[in-house]
Amino acid sequence: MAPVTPHLPRQVPIEAYGNGGFRFADMSHRGSLLSLPSGLWAWDPRRPEDIDEAALARVAAEASAIDIFILGTGPSIWAMPESLRWHLRDLRVGLEILSTGAAVRTYNILLGERRRVAAAFIAVD
Repeated sequence: MAPVTPHLPRQVPIEAYGNGGFRFADMSHRGSLLSLPSGLWAWDPRRPEDIDEAALARVAAEASAIDIFILGTGPSIWAMPESLRWHLRDLRVGLEILSTGAAVRTYNILLGERRRVAAAFIAVD
């Protein structure tokens, strides 16, 4: 079930990932994570196949503030269904699908450059 409030009301770099979770801003979170302009949120998907339009609803709600959406799909890259790709295109949100590790590194760089970035990361062990 989607949380009502974010862990943090702003985006921050991800300091570490692995062991089923993430560390950021002197906090930790077990499970998948969603970083949006509104903050860092727990995210329900545990594997790429769990990602659907409902899982991307918060991304859609904030699409006007996002230029690029980085999707970390666990230990390997996932071929997103074309219908979901079109959903993001219709929202005018660019998409990069990477392994979670590469997604975290890319997100941190773009966030540091003050780009209009959002990201979702599936937790890895």
